[in-house]
Amino acid sequence: MWLYKGINRYYAEKMNFIERSKAIFEQEIAELQKVADNIGEEMNQAVEMIDACKGKVVVMGIGKTGTIGHKIASSMASTGTPSIFINAAEAMHGDLGMVDKNDVVILISNSGSSQEIINVIAPLKRIGCRIIAMTGNLNSPLAREAEIILNVHVDKEACPLGLAPTTSTTATLLMGDALTICLMEKKDFHAENYALYHPGGALGRKLLCKVKDEMTTDIPFVTEDTFFKDVIYEVSNKRLGMTVVNNASGIATGIVTDGDIRRAIQKFDNLKKLKAVDFMTNGFKRIAKDSLLTEALALMDNNNITTLPVMESAESDQVVGILSIHHIIDFV
Repeated sequence: MWLYKGINRYYAEKMNFIERSKAIFEQEIAELQKVADNIGEEMNQAVEMIDACKGKVVVMGIGKTGTIGHKIASSMASTGTPSIFINAAEAMHGDLGMVDKNDVVILISNSGSSQEIINVIAPLKRIGCRIIAMTGNLNSPLAREAEIILNVHVDKEACPLGLAPTTSTTATLLMGDALTICLMEKKDFHAENYALYHPGGALGRKLLCKVKDEMTTDIPFVTEDTFFKDVIYEVSNKRLGMTVVNNASGIATGIVTDGDIRRAIQKFDNLKKLKAVDFMTNGFKRIAKDSLLTEALALMDNNNITTLPVMESAESDQVVGILSIHHIIDFV
């Protein structure tokens, strides 16, 4: 025995762990592809069942699968599918009280025969909730009792001893991610929805921030009768690359940008007599002050512009600020 251990230690010391790590990645990826290839109609059924659920999703697991289950429940909860995780062992000691007949329960066990998981099946059925199994054994007790089976079977673990859950837990995690994302798309879940569940920290602030929070109220403006050289002065002085053009009533009728100035120089011969109304952009893009910053960024991106006049409301002609792409970049 001591000789065997000595030989193993010798080879371990000589092993190239960079190449070994790459080989482990390749092995797990190959197994995960098999899991993906085996996905069938049961995924559609699982998505429809959860989407129609009037209660919540309850994810249960034990040990390593419990850790994975906790992550799946957390991901679902933050992306529009109310979910909780219950440790299967704790479920039998009172935590089943959190389960309702309107819930869908996802039971996770790679072998499909973990005793803690098997023990909760009968109580769950008495409660009346529906059961989805996530297992690698389609002939297991768990698989026989579930309405829907999500198959996470792998032929080989990455663990060289075949003992530590490695590839199988990765497959379970990925199946949970696939189910979560399918539910997001089914529910038409957007970034604004995501922000509602992540109000704290930088992420929530970025997603919930409104245009009025980042715009400048130092608005460059000229009138329709302002001469060309004075328009240039206003654009240069405010350093936003544009100016708002107001009519005699103080209503914004257009804007002049750096691009408008360059085009005017090329188009007109007598620049001294040129007025803002002669070369301004009519029908300019605008945004309401209560719009999300993400909406403003999308509007800029889709129209290849870098500044937006900010209006009091979507129906208003009153400019209350200017939002520049630089404001957004500085914020992000």
